[in-house]
Amino acid sequence: MRGIRGWRPALVSLLAVMALAACGEALTTPEAVYLRAVGSMAMEPVVADLAEAFHERSPEVQLEVSGLGTRYGLEALRRGEADLALASWMPEDLEAEYLAVAVARDGLAIIVHPSNPITGLGLLQLRDLFSGRAAEWRAVGGTAAQGMVQPVSREQGSGARAAFETLVMEEYRVSPLAVLALSPPAVVEYVAAHPASIGYVSMDFVTPEVKVLKIEGELPTRESAGRASYPLTRDLWLVTEDPPSEAVQSFFDFSLGPAGQEVVGQRLGRVR
Repeated sequence: MRGIRGWRPALVSLLAVMALAACGEALTTPEAVYLRAVGSMAMEPVVADLAEAFHERSPEVQLEVSGLGTRYGLEALRRGEADLALASWMPEDLEAEYLAVAVARDGLAIIVHPSNPITGLGLLQLRDLFSGRAAEWRAVGGTAAQGMVQPVSREQGSGARAAFETLVMEEYRVSPLAVLALSPPAVVEYVAAHPASIGYVSMDFVTPEVKVLKIEGELPTRESAGRASYPLTRDLWLVTEDPPSEAVQSFFDFSLGPAGQEVVGQRLGRVR
């Protein structure tokens, strides 16, 4: 008799399903939703991590992430070719019909070759190096043997370049003699191979092949970026149409919630 009683819950469930079928009520599964996020190369890794974690909670939503540059992402959003733009530097003229949400904080790491004896710079020294006002390393405390400085910058349209020009250069321009790199890994690769070079890159792309300098006495870390005490901290933004779709709003909520911010904190500074 005990065995017969044990089958009752399952039998009741089966009968309920049969009754629904008999009444013509179909059993439905959530409709699949496909989203495309395009933009900042610096944001691609962390947003891909967020998309994967979000998909585990909401399997019906799949988010494709492509790092093609901040400007490209915003233009794709305006053309209707993306649901989300990844912006590592927010333009001042963003149209009112778009909603921007900061989900992480990044520190622009200033990197040099490991053989460089300098350990830190001030913002004015950094500006002088990239503008060409300080043409030799000995002008900022280096040695005569280091020779001429080779700045490495990013291409126009890069969020990293826009952030660097605002936070460091102000009214000065990056030297026309600077090498232009088309991606964060390209900056790291060049600096790692050229002892006289100096570049800037998202701290998430730093590798052991380069050396990170202190700026105004502080290194870019997840903690210093999160509290914005590092001088070259920038917010990383997700941009979409306002109001957002239900799926996009759910992704925003997840990204800013405890689980999403825990994912962010594995790579970058948290905003919450």
